Amino acid sequence: MNVNSSSIFADIPEFLPAELCQTLVEKPVVRIERIVSRGHSSEADFWYDQPCAEWVILIKGKAKLAFFDGRDIVLTEGDYLLIPANCKHRVAWTSPAMDTVWLAIHIFEPLN
Repeated sequence: MNVNSSSIFADIPEFLPAELCQTLVEKPVVRIERIVSRGHSSEADFWYDQPCAEWVILIKGKAKLAFFDGRDIVLTEGDYLLIPANCKHRVAWTSPAMDTVWLAIHIFEPLN
């Protein structure tokens, strides 16, 4: 049995011209990603509209998510939320002064 370990903070590039998104685990019903932002945000006219639910926790940094219905949610270290499937949202802001490290879990089956 292989056991793999690493750190959520390992191998973050010094130069980060675009948001870094890495799949850590992928199975038929779940995908776990590490996302690193450094002042990145979604394009002004872009909305994520994902067919799956996404549970996300902010491990380090600060960010603001904007939702299509006009709500904004500010996240700081340790904050998490569940974004339902087909809930339009975007990254409005991430701190340019530090790395913002996210752990995102995409769930590909209905949540009851």
